[in-house]
Amino acid sequence: MLFNSKAVALLLAFVVGLITTAFLSLVSGTPVQALIIGGLISFAATYIFAYITFEFLVFREISKIYEVLNKIRKKNFSFIEDEEERKYLNPLKRINQEIYTYAAGRQREIEELKKVEAFRREFLADVSHELKTPVFAAQGFVHTLLDGAIDDSKVRIKFLKRAAKSLDSLDALIHDLLTLSQIELGETKMHFEHFDIVEMANEVLDQFENKVERKGLYIGFDQEYNHPIFVYADSEKIYRVLTNLVSNANKYTDEGDIILGFTVSSGGHVTVSVKDTGMGIPPEDLGRVFERFFRVEKSRSKGRKGGTGLGLAIVKHIMEAHNSKVSVISTFGKGSTFSFKLPLSKEEDLDSTDDDEFESED
Repeated sequence: MLFNSKAVALLLAFVVGLITTAFLSLVSGTPVQALIIGGLISFAATYIFAYITFEFLVFREISKIYEVLNKIRKKNFSFIEDEEERKYLNPLKRINQEIYTYAAGRQREIEELKKVEAFRREFLADVSHELKTPVFAAQGFVHTLLDGAIDDSKVRIKFLKRAAKSLDSLDALIHDLLTLSQIELGETKMHFEHFDIVEMANEVLDQFENKVERKGLYIGFDQEYNHPIFVYADSEKIYRVLTNLVSNANKYTDEGDIILGFTVSSGGHVTVSVKDTGMGIPPEDLGRVFERFFRVEKSRSKGRKGGTGLGLAIVKHIMEAHNSKVSVISTFGKGSTFSFKLPLSKEEDLDSTDDDEFESED
């Protein structure tokens, strides 16, 4: 490449040296030796200054810009590493930094799109599998009946019950998928109100009491709560959260206790916890338990434990819609504790609510 820093520096040095020599020659009485020395000094000084300027401030930065643009054109973002942004005086350095920032943003977008694509493929595979299981089961029972088993009253009733159970599972799965989709798209409106979370938890305990006792488990509170704890949230959605968490604890606890508890903080929040003594979750799986259809191990398959595999994902999205989050602490083989925070109702809000109810009764 002829057009580089050395070539430009030589050209400028030659021109400046020539001009300097010509200027000195106009001075009368200047010896030839002085003209030569002056020209050489001017040439050397100009060459060094021009070379350093163009090499380090212009051509090197242009080369970097060209290299970055060439890699972007080839969709090669492997050169990108997070680095601290600095304010440069050199405009070429600023341009290079802007291109670098753009390339880094594109790289993050590409990585995010790859993750979304991988998630989409995994989700479609999971949905297909979950839908196929109850459909094939019901289809098998119905075809067996059509092939002649319908004439046997005992077999007919047994197979119809099994087909109905498979269709109920399919209906529950579709309902959970629709619920999750509506929450994610923001189509589900939150209706915030003041309610007693202790009373709601009592209703959930009553709902699961018979199921839990049949397994020989104990379900209850960690202590007596003689006073109500009023919170401000969507009561219907929070009831769904508590139901899903207790149901999940019941599925994966074969012996021991399921305990609900409340911790009121000075910051105006209450932490609701659901603790079980079940199989627990391995540390490497803790970050994925709220993903759709994710199961810690094959022994937690739908056939063994039941459910749609969407309960915890629904819990996560409901809490995010409340500007909160659900967290989990677990020891594999010993049990898990799921918890979430809700804002406490303020006394003035409760007083105004009571006044409105009293006026409406009149």
